[in-house]
Amino acid sequence: MRNHTAVTTFILLGLTEDPQLQVLLFIFLLITYMLSVAGNMTIIIITILDLHLKTPMYFFLRNFSFLEISFTTACVPIFLRSLSTGDRTITYNICLTQLFFTDLVGVTEFFLLAIMSYDRYVAICKPLHYMTIMSSKVCKAMVMCCWLSALMIVLPPLSIILNLEFCDSNAIDHFGCDVPPMLKISCSDMWLIEQMLVACAVVTFVITLVCVVLSYAYIMKTILKFPSVQQRKKAFSTCSSHMIVVSMTYGSCIFIYIKPSAKDEVEINKGVSVLISSISPMLNPFIYSLRNKQVKQAFIDSLRKLAFLSRK
Repeated sequence: MRNHTAVTTFILLGLTEDPQLQVLLFIFLLITYMLSVAGNMTIIIITILDLHLKTPMYFFLRNFSFLEISFTTACVPIFLRSLSTGDRTITYNICLTQLFFTDLVGVTEFFLLAIMSYDRYVAICKPLHYMTIMSSKVCKAMVMCCWLSALMIVLPPLSIILNLEFCDSNAIDHFGCDVPPMLKISCSDMWLIEQMLVACAVVTFVITLVCVVLSYAYIMKTILKFPSVQQRKKAFSTCSSHMIVVSMTYGSCIFIYIKPSAKDEVEINKGVSVLISSISPMLNPFIYSLRNKQVKQAFIDSLRKLAFLSRK
């Protein structure tokens, strides 16, 4: 007989027990979190204020930056609190709230990346009809569909997770609430939830990846038909930032699911999860801004306006 108890709090084991490493980890996460929020907020503000960036591509980029801020905010501050105070407990309700928002935002990002690849396909393969196809109404509907699709994918497994029973332990071997480590300490029947998680992951990952691959296959086919090298370079430059972000996002997820061994699986997954929740949101605004002349110019113009106003 197992001892069934109602769990009201969980203990997050974190990444390390070494106090010195914890200090370094706190500094690292604090800096990356501040840069992530500042960088993505800059992208959002610039794309709202600058008239030259009122195009579908920057509308999607603004939404992507909002998702990045939401994702890193759902993950990192709780871990920072744990590192700074030494209190590793997290209430059951906050744990499930974090799980819901990280999964919702993460799945929405995949769908939005697929939409952004389609946007690049229309811009390069159907340039004369671009503004007609990608109208403001259509773009808003696409973003709304991303959120609704993610919600439909996240809610079914979450409803089952709400009914999980935890018998022997409430210690989650992670720095945040995540499904796999929670399932490992549950004594409920795992078959249904595991099958549902696999189905949801396949739907999200495969469908969006197929959309991305098909879009870029047509893009490459079109670009190679351009007569001049200058036209090809210009076309490639409009896609390069998005291709880098897509490679990072899908690559990190593929890496998580390539499990070297059961012993190393947890530690590797925690390490990659830290990079996904801190480094990726920090790098993305720099990738888009440093490789995009319009964004760089809009940023410079904004700084000049601020400097001019400060002189007054």
